[in-house]
Amino acid sequence: MVPLSKRSAVDPFHAMDVLAEANRRRQAGRPVISMAVGQPGHAAPATALEAARTALEHGRIGYTDALGLPDLRQALSGYYRQQHNIEVDARRIAITTGSSAGFNLAFLTLFDAGDAVAIARPGYPAYRNILRALGLVVVEVPVSAETHYTLTPESLEAAQASAGVRLKGVLLASPANPTGTVTGRLQLQRVSDYCKLHDIAFISDEIYHGLTYSADAASAVEFGDDAIIINSFSKYYCMTGWRIGWMVVPDAMVRPLECLAQSLYISAPELSQIAAIAALGAGDELELYKDSCRANRDFLQQRLPELGFDLLSPMDGAFYAYVDVSRFTNDSMDFARRMLAETDVAATPGLDFDPVEGHRALRLSYAGTMAEMVEATDRIARWLR
Repeated sequence: MVPLSKRSAVDPFHAMDVLAEANRRRQAGRPVISMAVGQPGHAAPATALEAARTALEHGRIGYTDALGLPDLRQALSGYYRQQHNIEVDARRIAITTGSSAGFNLAFLTLFDAGDAVAIARPGYPAYRNILRALGLVVVEVPVSAETHYTLTPESLEAAQASAGVRLKGVLLASPANPTGTVTGRLQLQRVSDYCKLHDIAFISDEIYHGLTYSADAASAVEFGDDAIIINSFSKYYCMTGWRIGWMVVPDAMVRPLECLAQSLYISAPELSQIAAIAALGAGDELELYKDSCRANRDFLQQRLPELGFDLLSPMDGAFYAYVDVSRFTNDSMDFARRMLAETDVAATPGLDFDPVEGHRALRLSYAGTMAEMVEATDRIARWLR
């Protein structure tokens, strides 16, 4: 059991509170529109659904190797060849129970209690919570227009000096949650090279790859075999509930990670792995979903500032708008609760992502339909008036 002192260090995840309240209101018959979570508004690809149906008809679904089905690992090796023009040995690819399991496995394999790991602020709150729960030191590095809303070697140096620690790990997400930032190829390589030079483990969160609109999303795998890549079928492939993801790891990490995965998870669900193989070939259908996200993004880029919600970062990728609500409130949690109660529109308070400055920010997910985006912003406009 985790000691009480360690459990109390884990911050509440307010998005889940907002989502729970939104679900209660929806069950009570309220016309709720949720812009609170990153849930794609599209079903899993038809090819994935058909593959799963066929597998169920055969009736035998069980455990797989801890690192996943060989066919899926080989198919993902082909993905890197096609998408990034890089050869990745399928042996270095591990299939995980969603990206969440990937983060757990990476942190447990790479770090010891007391090690310092850097993440961006604002950033995905689960990073902070998992790291703290494992007894690791979280070094939150502020990002802004000056750093192109991502980590840089200079900001990492400054953060270490300020915190009085030497980093053992750096976690960078591109596209990022909540900012939508895509770290450019040269910037990503600079961070990768910095980590190699200083013997720092570099973890690249690439779970929103495929959902980029105005920038080229490089993978850290392009810059050598040292980085740990974490990706998922949840977002671009619209398979959140299937809980299926993958990792690319250095050779030396394969066996330790396999042993840990066997103990913690046995294996990722075989049915989801079968569906994932088929999903990798569903490019045309997935691009239609991406186009719908792009249309939502273009609409919100214009509409949100008209409401008084100024953008805090460019909407380069993923499906989030991170906005400034300081002209209306100094308490984003209270603002999100009141907005849900009075408009039936759910959004996530910025405090989830930034415990220092998030009181003035809100994250809006545009993973749903255009009709939902229009209706939600119309409701918010009437409410603010």
